[in-house]
Amino acid sequence: MFYRHLFAVALPLLLASGAGAQPAARPAAAPPSIPTVVVGPAVSARTAEFDATLQAVRQSTVAAQVPGNVVALLVKAGDRVRAGQSIARIDERDVQAALARGDAGVAQAEAELRNARLAAARARELRTQGFVSQAALDTAETQLQAAQAGAAQAQAARSQAALARSVAGVTSPFDAVVLATHVEPGDLAAPGRPVATLYAPGRLRASVQVPASQSALARHSARVEVLLPAAAGAGSEGRWIEPASRTELPGADAVAQTVEWRLELPASAGAGLSPGMAVRVRFTGAAPVAAAAGEAPAAAPPAGAARLVVPAAAVLHRGELTAVYAAQGDQFVLKPVRLGARHGAQVEVVAGLKAGERIALDPVRAGLGAGAVR
Repeated sequence: MFYRHLFAVALPLLLASGAGAQPAARPAAAPPSIPTVVVGPAVSARTAEFDATLQAVRQSTVAAQVPGNVVALLVKAGDRVRAGQSIARIDERDVQAALARGDAGVAQAEAELRNARLAAARARELRTQGFVSQAALDTAETQLQAAQAGAAQAQAARSQAALARSVAGVTSPFDAVVLATHVEPGDLAAPGRPVATLYAPGRLRASVQVPASQSALARHSARVEVLLPAAAGAGSEGRWIEPASRTELPGADAVAQTVEWRLELPASAGAGLSPGMAVRVRFTGAAPVAAAAGEAPAAAPPAGAARLVVPAAAVLHRGELTAVYAAQGDQFVLKPVRLGARHGAQVEVVAGLKAGERIALDPVRAGLGAGAVR
C-alpha cells in the first residue's frame, strides 16, 4: 500500500520533468526568393518576320525531247549524278528508223546528183558541138540544181534524225542531286513532260513573299536574317544567319499582292539543309535595338518605336499559352502576354504588360509557388 501511494506521487513528477526536457519547436524556414526584373521600354528598330522556303540556286527539271515509252528509270530521289550521266532511257526504235530512213534518203539524193552532173556535162559538150539546143542545156542545168538541192535536203533530214537519236536518252546537265522523279518505267515520255528534278547541292536560297505593304521596310532594311531549322543550327530554336546576297524580283503578284525576295545563303550554311525546308526571314529597319535589360537604351531614332522588352527566359510557353508571372505584393500572378520580335536574349511584349511591372525571371519556380518575391 505504501509503494502504491509512492508511485502515484512520483509519476506526475516524472511526466512533468520529461515534458520539460523536450526541445523547443524550430521556426519554419523562409521560402527561397525568386529574382525579378522590372519591365521597361526599349528603343527597337521596326522589324518584320515572314515564313520562307529554301530553294536551290541551281535547279533544273529535265524532260524527254522525243516521244517514246520509258524503258528504264536509272535514278531515284536522293541519288547523286554526274554531268552527262543517263537518268532514263526512252524507246529508241522510232528514232533509229528515222535515222535509217535519213541515211537512205542521202544515198538516193547523192545518186541523183551524180546522174544530173553527168547529164549537164554531156549537154554542155553537145551544145558546144551544136548537136543540142540552148533549151536542152538549160534543162540539164536546172535538173543539176534541183539534184543539188535534193541532196542538201536529204542531208539535213539525216542530221535531224541523228540529232533526235542523240537526245533520245535523258541525261543530267550538271553534277546534281535528284530531288524527285516524275515518271515510272512504262510511262509514255513526251517532249516537255518532266522526267526528274535535279539541283546542285551546297548553294541554297530562301524565297520569301513579302506583302507589298512591307516592301519599303524590306527594301531599306539595315539587317536581313534567316532562321535556319533547328536540325541544322545550334540550339533547339535554330540560329539566325545573314544571307550572302539578297535580290528583290521586279513586279508583284497580281493576286496575293506580294513581292518575292531571294536571299542566297552562305556556302557554309548549306550543310544539312535541302530544298523545300521552311525557314523564317526577318527584316530589321535602320534603328538599333536596345541592349539587354539593365543597360542604357540607344537614342531613339525618328523611325524607331519604344516597346517593352523582357528576357526571353522569363516567358512561359504552355501549348497555346504565352505568359509571365508578375509580382503582386509578395506573390506571383500569371499574366498572358502577346510577344513581338525577338532580339537575342530579349523579346518584345506587344500586349499584356505595362512599364514598371516586375516579373519573375524563373517562371517555373514562380508557378509552383516555390519562392517569394525578391
